Amino acid sequence: MDISPAALVNATLQMKQSQVAETAQVLVLKKAMDIQATGALAMLQALPLATSGNLGTQVNTLA
Repeated sequence: MDISPAALVNATLQMKQSQVAETAQVLVLKKAMDIQATGALAMLQALPLATSGNLGTQVNTLA
């Protein structure tokens, strides 16, 4: 099997382009996850805590 230099260069360039695309996709995914985490944290912090009454202020456990 004879591999021409042009085919080798093309294959190398395609591999490099796919690596760059994969890296970009991972960065976009990480950014989306960071945005979701920030939104979830804001929602949790916006919830009022139960501080009075019988509902939600006590934890019953059995040993």
